[in-house]
Amino acid sequence: MAFGKFKDKSKPNKEKVFVAGEEKVVRIKLPRGREVIGIIAQRCGGSRMIVSCMDGKTRNCKVPGRKRRGLWLREGDAIIVEPWEFDDEKGEVLYKYTDNQVVKLKEMGKLTTSDEEF
Repeated sequence: MAFGKFKDKSKPNKEKVFVAGEEKVVRIKLPRGREVIGIIAQRCGGSRMIVSCMDGKTRNCKVPGRKRRGLWLREGDAIIVEPWEFDDEKGEVLYKYTDNQVVKLKEMGKLTTSDEEF
């Protein structure tokens, strides 16, 4: 009977060393074409949510089925929204920004929000 490989517990885990003052490069996906950046204002249930977008509109957005399990969204998260072609008041969620990416977006001036949200 053949056994699979197992973790050698005699070797200690290598500790990660963080150097103060050294910044990592943060890659950010920016909106293209009709896409806009938005912030989740309220969850409505059933993979739907109300999003306040940077173009000044409030949209009722949904998470498409192919991304439903991969995106875990909460109120206050920054996301990329693609408005529907035939109804500008609705849209689909395409991407969720991480915390580091939100900080970088604020530095670039792409995300204009009050400090209470994040």
